[in-house]
Amino acid sequence: MTRTPLRRTLDYLVLSVLAFIFVLPALYLFLGSFKPSDQVLSGLSGFLPTHLTLHNYRAVLAALDSDSTGYFWHFMGVSLLLAAVVVLGGLVVNSMAAYGLTRLRWRGSSALFALILLLMLVPFEAVAVPLFYLLNGARNTLAVQAVPFVANAFSIYQFATFFRALPVSIEEAARIDGAGPWRTFFAVVIPMSRPVFASVAILTFLTQWGSFLWPVLMVSDPSERPLPLELSVFQGQQPPDWGQILAFGVLLVLPVLIVFAFFQRWFVQGVAGSAVKG
Repeated sequence: MTRTPLRRTLDYLVLSVLAFIFVLPALYLFLGSFKPSDQVLSGLSGFLPTHLTLHNYRAVLAALDSDSTGYFWHFMGVSLLLAAVVVLGGLVVNSMAAYGLTRLRWRGSSALFALILLLMLVPFEAVAVPLFYLLNGARNTLAVQAVPFVANAFSIYQFATFFRALPVSIEEAARIDGAGPWRTFFAVVIPMSRPVFASVAILTFLTQWGSFLWPVLMVSDPSERPLPLELSVFQGQQPPDWGQILAFGVLLVLPVLIVFAFFQRWFVQGVAGSAVKG
């Protein structure tokens, strides 16, 4: 049924209010990062800063507190390196696993794929402690922060769903021309699968960038901390400098906003589960 102008106006009004409520914490984070520290906790009465300053950003970017053993750019580099390893490694491992499950028919493939789907229902918190004891000897390394998350059940599911929607006739034509499974995958399937590769890369980056629980368990060496863990340590220093903490938070989410701005379409497709469309 066609909505009346009054109904349309009410819908937009309600959606605008909800959008403002969800944006309010992020807006407070951004505005608070420009306030002097003694004005950050002034609440809604001092929501708009009366005196803008870049001191918080200069202090965070120049060096962290003297109690810390590193600089902001070092922790940024650690997080970027971890994200790159997990994203790039995940694209290779998960896409190949999904292709093997969907195109290479072998006994037990359906059962294995069903098991992978069941793994999607298991929260990471349920396996964090067993995984901690399993990898306890590799604590305080970059590898232990990245390698366990390269293979991902949800990414395999995304790739498998997309591959099943691709026309098999194209791959059969490649085999007739003499291409084996490896060449068919790299020369035919991957070029047709750019949407799902972009979607998986973005979702994996967002998940890895905000990882906190696993670094808390496995990292005690300050030089191996990623940004989310360092923010927690930075916040716990006494007395807390709330202006610098909020500036640190803005710098932490800035790469995510950049990725989202450039790849918004693929991100929405990945969340909505519609990346199966080629």
